Amino acid sequence: MGNVLLFVSGSELVLVLLLALLFFGANSIPEIARTLGKGMREFKKATSDIQKEFENHTSDLKKDVNNFTDSVNSESNKLSRKIEEELEEKNNDAAHG
Repeated sequence: MGNVLLFVSGSELVLVLLLALLFFGANSIPEIARTLGKGMREFKKATSDIQKEFENHTSDLKKDVNNFTDSVNSESNKLSRKIEEELEEKNNDAAHG
């Protein structure tokens, strides 16, 4: 929404405000502004609630993926150490034999 204001000059904004004043009248403009404000608050709250719900549902999946990744890394490190030990034993046997 901030990007839209970049394309509106001061004179255009004044013209829009004057047209709103003529069309709706001076008494109803504050009520319209309050209604728009309430709508924006409700929209932001709904967006925030949806984002929290999404994060709650995906947190279990993230935990499972992290546990799986940790398990794979641990097993990979064990296998790597075992291979290194076996290679070292073979090198020692070849050097002595």
